[in-house]
Amino acid sequence: MEALLFDFLKVTELAAIASKPWVGSGDKIAADDAATTAMRRQLNAMNMQGTIVIGEGEIDEAPMLYIGENVGTGRGGPAIDIAVDPIEGTTPTVNGQPNAITVIAAAPKGTLLHAPDMYMKKLAVGPRAKGKINIEASLEDNMIAVAKAQNKKISDLTVFIQQRPRHQEYIDEIRDIGANVHLFNDGDVIYATSTCMEDLNIDMFFGIGGAPEGVLGAVAVRCLGGEMQAKLIPRNETEIERCLEMGITNPNEALSHSQLVQTDECIFAATGITANLFLNGIKTGNGNYLTHSILVNGKDQQLHYIESMHQILETA
Repeated sequence: MEALLFDFLKVTELAAIASKPWVGSGDKIAADDAATTAMRRQLNAMNMQGTIVIGEGEIDEAPMLYIGENVGTGRGGPAIDIAVDPIEGTTPTVNGQPNAITVIAAAPKGTLLHAPDMYMKKLAVGPRAKGKINIEASLEDNMIAVAKAQNKKISDLTVFIQQRPRHQEYIDEIRDIGANVHLFNDGDVIYATSTCMEDLNIDMFFGIGGAPEGVLGAVAVRCLGGEMQAKLIPRNETEIERCLEMGITNPNEALSHSQLVQTDECIFAATGITANLFLNGIKTGNGNYLTHSILVNGKDQQLHYIESMHQILETA
C-alpha cells in the first residue's frame, strides 16, 4: 500500500487539473466527466488489483467510477478497496465557489465498508475526543462528552453541520444547548477531516449526507487519529435490498469507526479544485498548473501538505 502513496496522490491531482477548465462553467456533467475520466485513466495505470467499493452507484449511461468497478493493471500488485469522489463539491466547482476537491481513499481488500450510494448519518471528532462519542446517544450527550474531552465549556464548542432543511432540527438543538453552529453548503469530507486539524478549532462534525463521502471522511479521520461513527439511512425497500446484497446484514445498525474502515493501513489523498479550509485551489500560469493537496496514511498518522507544479502539454 505505502508504495502506491504517491500514485494515489497523482490520481487526485490529475482529476483536479482535468476539472479546472469547468470551474465557473455551470456544466456539472462535463466537470464530473472530466474528473472521472482522468481518475479512471490514472487508476488503470497503477500496478494493483483495485475495486471501487463505494462511490457513484450502479453503472449507467454516464461515465463514472461505479461501485464494483475493477481498476488497475490487474498484473500483480496488492488487492485494494477504493472509495472515491472525483469531485466532492460539483456545484461549487461549476459555480466558481469555495469547497471543491478531488478525493480518494484506499485500503487493503475487504477493509472498507462496501455499501450503496445512499444517505448516511455521520458524527466525527478529533483525537482528543476519540472514544467519547456515540452516534446512538443524543446530540446533547455527545456534546457534553466532547466538551469534557476538549476541556471546554459547551458554549465554547464549535460544531460544523451542512446547511440543509433536513438538518434544521439539529441546528436548533445545538444552539439551544448553547454551542456554536457553523454552517457550510458543500464539502462534507472537508469538514469531517477538519475536526482532526487542531489549528482549525472544529470540535465536532455532524449531519446526514452521502455514504461515499462518509467512508472517505472515515478514512481521513482514522489516518489523523480521530473518530467517526455512522449509520446508514435506507429510504425504501430497494435500498435495504441493495445493502443486504452487499453484505450489510443489518442496514439500520450504528457503524463504529472500525466497521467503516478496519485497518490503519489506509491512504487518503485530496487535491483542491477551489480553495477550502485547508487547501488552496488550482493556480494556472504559463501553461503550468500548481496543485495543493493533502496526503496521509494511517500508519504514520502524519498530515502532508504537497504543492506540485504540472506542465500540461497541448495535444493535437
